[in-house]
Amino acid sequence: MASRDKVGCSPAALPLDRVLAALAANAEQLGRRWEAAVRGRCGKRDGAAVGRVEGRAQVIEMHTPLFYATCALGGILSTGLTHLAVTPLDLVKCNMQVDPSKYRDIPSAFGVMLQEQGLGGFFKGWMATLVGYSCQGACKFGFYEFFKKCYSDIAGPENAEWLKTLIYLAASASAEVIADVALCPMEAVKIRVQTQPGFARCLIDGLPKIVQTEGFTKDCFLFGAVKFPPNSFTYYPADTMMKFACFETIVEMVYKHAVPKPKDQCSKPLQLAVSFAGGYIAGVFCAAISHPADNLVSFLNNAKGATMADAVRTLGMWGLFTRGLPLRIIMVGTLTGAQWAAYDAFKIFVGLPTSGGVSSSCAAAFPLRQVGHEKNN
Repeated sequence: MASRDKVGCSPAALPLDRVLAALAANAEQLGRRWEAAVRGRCGKRDGAAVGRVEGRAQVIEMHTPLFYATCALGGILSTGLTHLAVTPLDLVKCNMQVDPSKYRDIPSAFGVMLQEQGLGGFFKGWMATLVGYSCQGACKFGFYEFFKKCYSDIAGPENAEWLKTLIYLAASASAEVIADVALCPMEAVKIRVQTQPGFARCLIDGLPKIVQTEGFTKDCFLFGAVKFPPNSFTYYPADTMMKFACFETIVEMVYKHAVPKPKDQCSKPLQLAVSFAGGYIAGVFCAAISHPADNLVSFLNNAKGATMADAVRTLGMWGLFTRGLPLRIIMVGTLTGAQWAAYDAFKIFVGLPTSGGVSSSCAAAFPLRQVGHEKNN
């Protein structure tokens, strides 16, 4: 049989070519759908029932590549922008963790930084923060929705409901491992720019300096794994697992016990308020539990050659659990609540249901069950 080349046909496209072509087609389709969503939201002002969130006129179909791409964009907007907004708080927290003798408490830390660096000093590392957490948010939220659907399908419709907490934990951990690959180099640069005077001005000169002087794998990706086992690839997934599972559980309990009507009958401002409250409570809970690991990550990333024993000896056990904790509770609680509220606001804007609650979660993985649930509501 003659080959395709011999008969004058072009050779088959390489897999990479097909992948790039598919990505381009999906990007074009995504732009058109988002444009339709924007027009639909604007059309509502004239009384047109366009782009209903929970109904059949939904602009973006659930659990499609377009849906996951939309969730990824929502993650970029919610995570990147919120972390950028709290850069001053994060900067003070990191300095209190790595130099407790100089930055004794929150008021004095702000005063010392203002005196030494001026107002501009409170936004050191902003570029690494924005880039790193935008990439993390895209992977975290996009892949969380993907893995939640995937693990729900594996569990099956009979088991997904009672295994939903395990599904939340597994999906969020899987998504965060991927998100860490994008975040960790930026986080390493951010901490050093913020806590080591004269190290670098920003991401542009900080990242090449780390790669050239200390290597890329150990210090950027593994975050000092050879020095300290609880590195970012164990700390961040565990932190995200708690945040996502707590959020889903809290929001479901609110809609089940505190709100007198089904979620899809609640107003959009009420749904966003529930999302913010659920995110805030989950953030406070997780901040308190994961704070010792956060102290260790900051200390070991700043002190070259330090070990876990050095961190405990310098900070002390009490300092390890409490140093910077009030500020971190305020920061992480507000940050997590704002992230979920911004993420769900974007989902509402493009015509998708908000996160959490009895009308979504694992049941959304099975269209027949979801339709029946909506009819019951």
